[in-house]
Amino acid sequence: MKDKVRVGLIGSQFISSIHAESVKQCAQAELFAAASPTRSHIKAFAARHGIPHVFTDYRHLLARPEIDLVVVGVPNDRHCQVALDAAAAGKHVVMEKPLCLNLAEADRMIAACRQAKVKLMYAEELCFAPKYVRLKQLLDSGALGQPTLLKQSEKHDGPHAAHFWDVQRSGGGVTMDMGCHAIEFFRWLLGRPPLKSVYAQMSTQVHTQKTQGEDNAILLLEFENGVIGLAEESWTKLGGMDDRAEIHGSQGVAYADLLHGNAIEAYSAAGYEYAVEKAGSSRGWSFPIYEEAWNYGFPQEMAHFVDCVRHDKQPQVTGEDGRVVLETLFAAYASARLGRKVSLPFKTKAAKPFDLWRSRH
Repeated sequence: MKDKVRVGLIGSQFISSIHAESVKQCAQAELFAAASPTRSHIKAFAARHGIPHVFTDYRHLLARPEIDLVVVGVPNDRHCQVALDAAAAGKHVVMEKPLCLNLAEADRMIAACRQAKVKLMYAEELCFAPKYVRLKQLLDSGALGQPTLLKQSEKHDGPHAAHFWDVQRSGGGVTMDMGCHAIEFFRWLLGRPPLKSVYAQMSTQVHTQKTQGEDNAILLLEFENGVIGLAEESWTKLGGMDDRAEIHGSQGVAYADLLHGNAIEAYSAAGYEYAVEKAGSSRGWSFPIYEEAWNYGFPQEMAHFVDCVRHDKQPQVTGEDGRVVLETLFAAYASARLGRKVSLPFKTKAAKPFDLWRSRH
């Protein structure tokens, strides 16, 4: 067992800032290196987070034998290649959501990591958010009886990462960006039973000048055990982030508002800097959050993945889970085009989920 797991970050934008702060809070991890193509940016990023080694080519980072684990926060269209290169270098991988662009890429990533005997871990932070962990404990204890309906909504005024506006790089719109959270969140709450079907409605309501992708989506998931999951995802909600969930059961109901119960209600004409990084508009009414990363479960997530590497444990959220999420996303985009429920398992050779929806006109 290693004393400390040495971590390399691949990426230096919004999500990598959260990864850096989260790894630094893990006593069993050492933030050893970071890589990003622009030298001035990666040097500033490393200085801000106290990272001793920087690279403009992530492959040079992977070549460092000291590194045990890489945390990947790059655009979606780069996920597969980075994972393949990391596996070839013998590094364990934490991959940001969504896992990759398509199912063929997912299979290659899973196979490469399995062959290299490294862990492919899927960064779904909602499975580690303290308030949602408590919500699951209530369900698992029987306090709510048998679950019948799960609800989750995540809404704000647009993605933090610019590449999400470009469907060729991201693979889709708000469903790829945030609907992926809901799918794995529902699976995790229920102990990951098989999915039976998905129905989706998608539209581009506000950001027609920025993207071909959808900025609003509703997903209706049906599990084989009869439980229904209803997800509402939006890039058009002003006034700060909204993230909440509900569990309706045969003997009870529970509501969890991830942020508002942990936030300050504020009005700012000028706007303000978010705790982790500038993200969306903070002008007008909003909800400044203290310990934002902790409330979302990012440090807990990284501590779990580091522990899995140190003690060779099975991760709570795996690459295989990420593939199920991706398969469900493809089915959802197909449903949005067809206007009907689509059954799972769902097979497709489409290059990205958006391709199954774009012929809607």
